[in-house]
Order: sequence, then C-alpha cells, then structure tokens
Amino acid sequence: MLQFEDTPVNTSNAHSNIVGESDPLVNATSKRVRVEDKRVINGSADVNQLVPFKYNWAWDKYLAGCANHWMPQEINMTRDIATWKDPAGLTDDERLIVKRNLGFFVTADSLAANNIVLGTYRHITAPECRQYLLRQAFEEAIHTHAYQYIVESLGLDESEIFNAYNEIKSIRDKDQFLIPFIEVLSDPNFKTGTPDSDRDFLRSLIVFACIMEGLFFYVGFVQILALGRQNKMMGSAEQYQYILRDESMHCNFGIDMINQIKQENPHLWTEEFKKDIQGLMKKGVELEYRYAEDTMPRGVLGLNAPMFKEYLRYVANRRCQQIGIDMIFENANNPFPWMSEMIDLKKEKNFFETRVTEYQTGGALNWD
Repeated sequence: MLQFEDTPVNTSNAHSNIVGESDPLVNATSKRVRVEDKRVINGSADVNQLVPFKYNWAWDKYLAGCANHWMPQEINMTRDIATWKDPAGLTDDERLIVKRNLGFFVTADSLAANNIVLGTYRHITAPECRQYLLRQAFEEAIHTHAYQYIVESLGLDESEIFNAYNEIKSIRDKDQFLIPFIEVLSDPNFKTGTPDSDRDFLRSLIVFACIMEGLFFYVGFVQILALGRQNKMMGSAEQYQYILRDESMHCNFGIDMINQIKQENPHLWTEEFKKDIQGLMKKGVELEYRYAEDTMPRGVLGLNAPMFKEYLRYVANRRCQQIGIDMIFENANNPFPWMSEMIDLKKEKNFFETRVTEYQTGGALNWD
C-alpha cells in the first residue's frame, strides 16, 4: 500500500505488517481498519479507508453541506445593479460598507481555503473529517466566486477591491493576525505527534474555527444582511445569507473537531493553554471592532460601531463556551437577535423571501 509523506500516520500499529509479509491472508487482515485505531490527529488507521465510521458527526455535516449546495450565478443581481448605479440608491456610508466588506471577504475565504488545503487537511487522520474538509474547501471557493460575482455585477474597480487587504489597515491587520497560524500548519517540516506540536495544531484550529469563521466574518454579515432587511442590495444580501449558513457549519464542524481532539488528548488542555486561547479571543474582538469602526464611522442602517462591541463580546463568549473555556466578557448581550434567524439552517425560505434555500442540487431548485 502506498504511504503518503504528508500524512502524519503512526506506522507502529495498523501499517506495521503491510510490507514484507509472506502470507497474503495475514497481510490482507492487517490492512483492515479498526474503529478504535481512528483518531482525529495521530491516528494509526489507514486514512484512505473511510469506513467503518467513528465520527458520524463529521459525515453528517458532509452530507448536510452537499445538500446545501448553491452557486452565485443562481442569484439575480438586476436590482442590485440598478441600485448601485442610481446616485440616490445608496448613501455614501452604505456604499463604503459594501466596498469594505467585499475588500475583506474576497481574500478571507482564500486564506481559509489555503489553511485547509495546505495545512489542516494533511494533519488530520480521520477520513470522515477529511471528507468534510474537502467539501469545506470547495465551499470557500464558491464564496470567493460569489464576491467576485458581486464585484463584477456592480462594475466595481476590481484592483481596488481585491487589493484592499494590502491597502486598508483594518483589513490588513486581521489578515496579518491569521497568517502566522496558516504558516505553522503549512510548513513542510511541521508534524503533529508531540505535546508541543499538537498544541500548535489545536491553537491554529481554534483560531480559524472560532476567531476567523466564528468572529471575523460577523460584522460584515450583520452589515450586508441589514441592507437586505431594508430592501437594498438584496441579491448581494441573499448570497451573504448562504455564505453565513455555510460558515456557521464550518465553525460548528471546527468546534466539533476541537472538542474531539480535547477528548482524545486531554493532556493538551492545560490552564496555560486555555489562558493563551482567551488572549487570542480578546485580540480577535479588538481587531474586529476596529474593522467595525472603520466600516461605519457614523451610524447607518440603524447600526453603529458601539453596538458591535457588545455583539462581538457576546459572540466571543459563545465561542469560548463551545470549546469549554470560561467566558471573557461579563453580561455581554446580543443586540442583533434577528441574526439567529439568518443562521438557522432549517427554515424553508431565505430571510428575504426570494427563493427556496433548502435543496439538493441546482437542478432541483423551486423558485417562488
């Protein structure tokens, strides 16, 4: 059986008899995967054999992701184009929100995809989790496609939008916070298998699941979806709602992996490590709040930057609770309860009542 160099599989157990056995029956038996050999990281089971399942939650999320498939071109942008071209269609502050959001998101999902493909995937030894990560990577590509589709539809300056991560400080600071955690996992010399390297892996996983996908996207989601709630830029808002639905599942899947790794490696979850994570969460809240201030220097859409300070603290507390860390901010409340309806994957129609959101494939769409 071929061994893949980028897969950190412990060869002392399941693979020990694959090469050099004279008895083909013994050799065949040694290849069979046992559930007890499966682990999210540092597993000894063959990563190329999907079954028998151990992590049913990962497989279920893979199936749910496939069922939620969508493509940007399915959304009609005619009204958005007319609104954008009309000098009175949007205020200057609303136009700033649209451009700043696109400027951040067009590169953020590429960073997320790079983190999966170049880093996380090769260190995961549970085939069920790998299957979902492949689906997630494709969804990140769809999201980047969606932002490009919006930029092209509105006739925006592509060089301005796509280079915002270099030119806009609040966007650049968020990206620069994330990049070191990508570089840790994408380093060809990095391998899991020691307490220190396993903590490095777990830390990067938490940063991307709980801070990037679970915090850094949320100011932008609230802003664009608030536009949609006022019947503005509804095609763009519809795409953002589908992206929010996907990202909510990405976040939840990452949290499930984090908690599974904790369960399988309790020695990694030290008090010092938990304090480190709390510090990263606080930094994430600070960076995202700066982004909120930059994107809305004045009140707009019934929103203002101080509302986001409360919201980001509320979301950060939620992420800490989900991975078993004490809340950081006391008495933080959710000023945007309508966002819960946006995230709900079980509703029959999207928030803007334009089309059915739950379908199996593009060919099975039912239009209102």
